Amino acid sequence: MATTRAPLRRFADYTVLGVLSFVFVLPVLYLFLGSLKPSDEVLSGLSGFLPTHLSFDNYAQVLDALDSDSSGYFWRFMGVSLLVAFVVVTGGLFVNSMAAYGLSRLKWRGREAVFTLVLLLMLVPFESVAVPLFYLFNDQRNTLYIQALPFIANAFSVYQFHTFFRSVPPSIEEAARLDGAGPWRTFFAIIVPMSKPVFASVAILTFLTQWGSFLWPVLMVSDPSVRPLPLEMSVFQGQQPPDWGQILAFGVLLVLPVLVVFAFFQRWFVQGVAGSAVKG
Repeated sequence: MATTRAPLRRFADYTVLGVLSFVFVLPVLYLFLGSLKPSDEVLSGLSGFLPTHLSFDNYAQVLDALDSDSSGYFWRFMGVSLLVAFVVVTGGLFVNSMAAYGLSRLKWRGREAVFTLVLLLMLVPFESVAVPLFYLFNDQRNTLYIQALPFIANAFSVYQFHTFFRSVPPSIEEAARLDGAGPWRTFFAIIVPMSKPVFASVAILTFLTQWGSFLWPVLMVSDPSVRPLPLEMSVFQGQQPPDWGQILAFGVLLVLPVLVVFAFFQRWFVQGVAGSAVKG
């Protein structure tokens, strides 16, 4: 009886997963197909899924519309977003991983209290501190570094690193200590190379959060020369009359870097998720 139920259970599991995958893929498919259609065919209900009258005209029109001093340059907006995201991701990996290592592996007075404070900071939404930060950094508006600075240190990233580092066997550090390695050398030469899954997970999640950041740029950026791509998309979408084909093409261009980053890190990201599931 058990052997009979096993194939049926597997079939049911794959059926449910297939249906859920299809449901989640539908909006992405609609976004891509809509970006290839004329504007009057985009908002046409289920017929929008039909692959008819497809072309890349919307992409060319978006790039042409954002190619002057008056409108700004698309590739400049893209470059600003990539630069800010790169600074936040790389700086965050460096700062948050070292903070987590100090909280998880080094022994010092007050360590548990500091870690409790980190956990409490995870409960504070950015929206609640955005206005105080705006007044604090008001003199630094319309700069690149102010778009990245508040987001490099991140409590949730520290927690992710801390959880992973706690699972590292103490014998590894003891062996390094016997070989004469100090905390810095142990961290960079031993802990970091064996922590690729958590570094990939933090990098992807940080990039996703930063790439879609909107509230902070709205508060701090009014100069088009340092405007990030999500903020420019809101400006582009607000033009009248709205051209939905071009808006969806802009959306696809906005999503592409996310897919590239995930494709680059996905092997280590999947390892990290699988490892967490096994430990759980």
